[in-house]
Amino acid sequence: MTSHDARHTVFVDEFTNGILDPEEKMRYTVKNGGHIVANTAPGCWGPMITPELKGGHEVTKPVFVEGAEVGDAIAIHINSIRVTSDATASGNDKPMEGRFTGDPFVAGICPNCGAKNPKSKIEGIGQGAVRCAECGEDVTPFTFTNAYTMAFDKHRTMGLTLNKENAEIIAREGKKYMCTPENSIQNPVVTFAPHDIVGAMARVIPFLGQLGTTPSRAFPDSHNAGDFGQFLIDAPHDYGLTEEQLEDRTDGHMDINRVREGATLICPVKVPGGGVYLGDMHAMQGNGEIAGHTTDVAGIVDLQVEVIKNVTLEGPVLLPLAEDLPPLAKPFTESEIRRGRELAHRWNMAEVEESYPVSFIGTGADLNAATENGMERAAALFNIPVPEVMNRATINGSIDIGRNPGVVTVTFLAPKSCLKQAGLWNTVKNAYQ
Repeated sequence: MTSHDARHTVFVDEFTNGILDPEEKMRYTVKNGGHIVANTAPGCWGPMITPELKGGHEVTKPVFVEGAEVGDAIAIHINSIRVTSDATASGNDKPMEGRFTGDPFVAGICPNCGAKNPKSKIEGIGQGAVRCAECGEDVTPFTFTNAYTMAFDKHRTMGLTLNKENAEIIAREGKKYMCTPENSIQNPVVTFAPHDIVGAMARVIPFLGQLGTTPSRAFPDSHNAGDFGQFLIDAPHDYGLTEEQLEDRTDGHMDINRVREGATLICPVKVPGGGVYLGDMHAMQGNGEIAGHTTDVAGIVDLQVEVIKNVTLEGPVLLPLAEDLPPLAKPFTESEIRRGRELAHRWNMAEVEESYPVSFIGTGADLNAATENGMERAAALFNIPVPEVMNRATINGSIDIGRNPGVVTVTFLAPKSCLKQAGLWNTVKNAYQ
């Protein structure tokens, strides 16, 4: 990519086939400091019932960031997130045996004609509506165990779960109600018309379940994380890998509800240009995403990217909104700093540590492994021992679940000296000072 290819603002309207492939040439190039604007496709459930897609999601095609080289980092500032869907559906899933090879997210097959990742068509509504385009067999790799259809108010501030009659109205015009982007090929999940929960209200607090950079080997997009990535180890399909090769991930699939408007996510660069991608917008989610899925929606996103030279990360670092930080990790007020200095004076100490919040993303097979991963990443970046990270996260931070079974944030107030040494001082200062 040359500098004249780069644009100040890139409008992304194309999606992957579910695979993040570093060998695929990036069609979009943005200047360092420029903007990426995208109309994202709904995440989990639509792609999950579209076996033609090979990754469990349908994220935007990656964007080459001018000046980003392997070993750098890219700060992604989330300027705005706007839900465009009028309705969606979601719920807990059940894989359908006989309709996939090893992994229902990646390797769907038709149980009748045997087609791999078959194209599909919709016939009617309900959980048997997704049919093989060749032979007409039901090819849905997943069905619901308990699920709901939710509609949103015109300002996208409140959601309400609907009864059977209204769920079926929406099911018959799924793409219209979900506002599915034109280049998306997913089947709208509202086609299933679920209505197990009726009349429940929910606040709309949208965020991105997928945001990050391209891994250094081909990954199914939903498996670009340490927990979902476990499904790839010795898998019997084209994207199987070893436990060591799983380290090539970039943890773009986090489902952390604090990755929302106003936050900054600092991501590793593992391929030239970084390859920033996004998707899997959710209307709301409690910590843990304990149902396995939440309210997938389409939406408009504006990101600004900033290359940070010579900052080598293994996984993302999140700078949440101050209001989203754990109580112990919020920046100190002037009054608190004054009291700290008075306490230091009382004990004849010359200085009080200046510190600011950081959240290290950790992922792994389970929550314990994810916590260890996040602490090790923090220790490596700041050149401090893991026990010091443990102490700081205990008295000045928190371990919080992003997603079960294995995504967490390791949050603590990091000394200014550590932030400077790591090359993150200016980015963190701009976020919180």
